[in-house]
Amino acid sequence: MGRKARRMSRVSLVTLFSCVAWLLSSCAGDGNFTILGYTTRPNYDTSVHTIRVPIFKNQTFYRGLEFQLTQAVIREIESKTPYKVVSAGCDADTELTGNIVIFTKAILNRNQLNEVREAETTLGVEVIWRNLHTGEILSLPKGPPPPPPATTLPPGALPPRPPMVLVQSVGHFVPELGQSLASAQKENVDRLAVQIVSMMEVPW
Repeated sequence: MGRKARRMSRVSLVTLFSCVAWLLSSCAGDGNFTILGYTTRPNYDTSVHTIRVPIFKNQTFYRGLEFQLTQAVIREIESKTPYKVVSAGCDADTELTGNIVIFTKAILNRNQLNEVREAETTLGVEVIWRNLHTGEILSLPKGPPPPPPATTLPPGALPPRPPMVLVQSVGHFVPELGQSLASAQKENVDRLAVQIVSMMEVPW
């Protein structure tokens, strides 16, 4: 082996050892890697393992929305997060509750016969994601903590309402294309389930 080949071999070994040392230094104690701002850590809090999702309440006149939305949220949690959804009577680390407060339909366009050509639906739900061990509201936007509640309430005063987050989705349907209010409703439910589960991601 010539002198030039030995020198290149030595440089290659130094480069290899440097890369190995760099990779080992980027490995965290939990087995995840962080390199150049990218990480293999999951997007969700790994201290949470189970979540309870009671059937959402429904304050609108459209019956059945609560069952569709609850099923869609459970399906999204099971497929996108490491959390396990447990039954109502089981112990859990957290609980997600929801209250459907809005479902509206607005006509965007009519044809020459004054029939609906295009319409839009809006679905809104108030959600609370609570840590059942600590009482912390996990669904609140990250920022300065709210002021502590008063320890005593004046006579006749109602306890403060727990802080909720309003999540909304918009759906469309065009009857001329075979779409209907039911298809727009499903679009609303699926989009809302994705938004609710996305709220569970830890901030970057």
